[in-house]
Amino acid sequence: MKFLDDRQKRTGWLLIVVSAGYLVWFLKVRLFSAGLPIERKEWIYFCLMIGILMLGTANVRLAMMRERKKQGQSQ
Repeated sequence: MKFLDDRQKRTGWLLIVVSAGYLVWFLKVRLFSAGLPIERKEWIYFCLMIGILMLGTANVRLAMMRERKKQGQSQ
């Protein structure tokens, strides 16, 4: 079952990295620089990436809680 915990943690970190990268890019390139107006679709993607960031954080936290719970039962 350790593989499942590792997979859940890896998936969570992947979600965090991808969404944080997009959010940083959006803030730096689209929001704080001059250029074309930001379209509605881009705002929707921005909001979705915030949700994905929270989902990835919850995924990592749940994997860590499961790991601590298993360590407590084995002692």
